[in-house]
Amino acid sequence: MATITKLTPQEVSIIKARLARGDFQHRIAADFDLNQGRISEIATGKRFADVPPESMGVGHA
Repeated sequence: MATITKLTPQEVSIIKARLARGDFQHRIAADFDLNQGRISEIATGKRFADVPPESMGVGHA
């Protein structure tokens, strides 16, 4: 399993964008090989509060 400290700011930005569009935390966690609790920490701002969500324009699934 990956660790949250290995996430890049771009990956965190993608995670935040997926949370904003309503993706399930457990699915995001699986895609990034993380524990769902780490995604929850990102969602609540306990981690990476300074990283903005990515703009989900055309071309993103």
